[in-house]
Amino acid sequence: MDFEPKEVLDFWFPNDGHWESPETHGAFWHWRMQGGADDDICTHFADLTLAAARGELDHWASTAYGRLALILALDQFPRSLWRDTPAAFAQDIKTTRLALEGIKNGHYAELNHSWERQFYIIAISHCEGPDHLERMAMLADLVAENAKTLPPQLQVFSDRGVEQIKRVTKILERFGRHPHRNPILGRISTPDEEAYIAEGDFPHVMPKPIA
Repeated sequence: MDFEPKEVLDFWFPNDGHWESPETHGAFWHWRMQGGADDDICTHFADLTLAAARGELDHWASTAYGRLALILALDQFPRSLWRDTPAAFAQDIKTTRLALEGIKNGHYAELNHSWERQFYIIAISHCEGPDHLERMAMLADLVAENAKTLPPQLQVFSDRGVEQIKRVTKILERFGRHPHRNPILGRISTPDEEAYIAEGDFPHVMPKPIA
């Protein structure tokens, strides 16, 4: 079966005017980040997600928007298709390498919209590892620059990305990993992590859309 980046991009970034108001743009983010896309991804993109995980779509990375589509297929789609299983996180290292390479080779800069670039940032922040805090420090500057490119009607979102990076960084400074993944990955939580998990105040749970 042949897959094209356009399938992913048209689905994830519909030309529906979500950028026209804070309310519609907030709904854009909430649907994607809080599981609203799960059913569509599982129904229409399961084979594509599996192909991406197998490395069969790696050629997409030769163009800026192909790379973005591949990042989505490796980072966002597995979190829906394989939610609450280790497979949801299995492509994080590869995705982060793709994103970091895209920043270096200019693909990131070629993207037209701040919300497209934001999915590079999300992917890089997702990936656990010994260099995680170093990557978060790099992302702090990237997020601040990206926020400046938001259109005037969406400037209300300019601080959200910055605050999100700060929240994730604090978690990593405290635990060195994302503790909410421990039960899924079969990791033993420390008492401090158990207390944090019980609180349920996780940085990946975004606030509700602007009403």
